[in-house]
Amino acid sequence: MKLTTREKMTLVGEGIITLILLIIVNLAILVIMNDTIQDNPGIRSGIFIIKQSVAIGPMHLKIWSWANIFMFIFATFDVFVIYWRLLRRYHQMQTTHIIKEVHYIAAGHFDHRIPFELKNDQQQKFISSINALVDSVIASMDEERNLEKSKDEMIANVSHDIRTPLTSIIGYLSLLENKQYHSMEEVLKYTHVAFVKSKQMKELADDLFEYTKVSHTTSTPFNKTIINVGDMLDQMAVSFEWETVNNKMNLISNSKENDVKIEADPEKLARAINNLITNAFKYGNDGHNIFLSCHKVSDKEITITVANDGNKIPKESLNKLFNRFYRVDSSRNTKTGGTGLGLAIVQSVVDLHNGYTDVTSNDELTSFIIHLPINHKDKLIDPNRLAKINSNN
Repeated sequence: MKLTTREKMTLVGEGIITLILLIIVNLAILVIMNDTIQDNPGIRSGIFIIKQSVAIGPMHLKIWSWANIFMFIFATFDVFVIYWRLLRRYHQMQTTHIIKEVHYIAAGHFDHRIPFELKNDQQQKFISSINALVDSVIASMDEERNLEKSKDEMIANVSHDIRTPLTSIIGYLSLLENKQYHSMEEVLKYTHVAFVKSKQMKELADDLFEYTKVSHTTSTPFNKTIINVGDMLDQMAVSFEWETVNNKMNLISNSKENDVKIEADPEKLARAINNLITNAFKYGNDGHNIFLSCHKVSDKEITITVANDGNKIPKESLNKLFNRFYRVDSSRNTKTGGTGLGLAIVQSVVDLHNGYTDVTSNDELTSFIIHLPINHKDKLIDPNRLAKINSNN
């Protein structure tokens, strides 16, 4: 840290004033000691005897006096006092500079960081902590802004998704209300369309409700029990039989181990896997296969993978997929009727199970991987997130 010219002059002036004061004190002590020695013959005689007994060389040269000894001691002490005082003053100036930098950042210059590199470990740790705190606040503000933006987009999309089927329902029901039909076939057609549109609205409402429920981890009950993950995947594969026929796709459950058991909430975990399978049907329907598998990684961890051979997800979107309300392609999402909450629900459920999620995508497979602890009390740490935190530090 560079001092200003004024601060340098302040240090020089303080050093000079301190030196003058110390010299005055030293002279005063010498005068008092000299008067004491002169007034006390016993002390004077003792000093003379000591002087006579201390000699160097063949000439018995006397090289000291009591005044010189005390002057040397005083000079050494004075140098230490001046150094200590100037160093203390210098640290105060450093602190003043740091406070000014903090006020400058607090005034709204959030892109600014304290640039000082100090030799004082405590002050340097203080500076590093302030810079890290500002980075954290900025990251939180950016996340909050992105969240607000995502919420606005979600509200607009949900409003559109609600208004579109609602308009159709009102339109067809008004035809029935005004008896604007010519046959029973038209009546059945109108009621069927209204029924389908009503189901779409219910699915949207269910997604919003489910996300709100599982995202509040402190108030969400966790019904823990021992479940066989392989059996769960087999059962879910059977439950999607109609979708496989309708979408002309294959849903293959292939557990690498026959007996993979964990502590989990079966209802919530099934909802998360259901969302991943549903997403695979919606967004991987340009492929032909969906693969379900589970694998015991260690005595503490298992993985559940839902993969499809459809088109790969853009690389820039991989880290955002589990964000609330995020959509890879808004226009495509509108066609499929998604709300952007399906994967956010998956993430919330996995968080409740003390696990983490991962996704990979290439030309061959897009794989959504859930990492879960075998014992619910154990918490798994996402290595990618940990590496990101370490790189920021």
